[in-house]
Amino acid sequence: MAVGFFPAEQNRRLLFNEDGSPTARAQSILGHTPMGRFGSADELIGAAIFLASGRASGFVTGTDIRVDGGFLSQNDLKLGDYWGAN
Repeated sequence: MAVGFFPAEQNRRLLFNEDGSPTARAQSILGHTPMGRFGSADELIGAAIFLASGRASGFVTGTDIRVDGGFLSQNDLKLGDYWGAN
């Protein structure tokens, strides 16, 4: 799975100011995400279940299942590269 931006304890300070407003980095990410929002953990469940099911995905190989709100379709870079942006 190629997951997009999901707020979690590890990245919350990068994405949100103390008052809960988005940081400049978060605003840039959201501006490049067609769905205009971050993902929530429950949105990963469907893709994970599909991949875990031998019956549903038994012949699936060599592909990414993107769960990223359209981010990668709009940006010619890898998610890891984006985290390093200033």
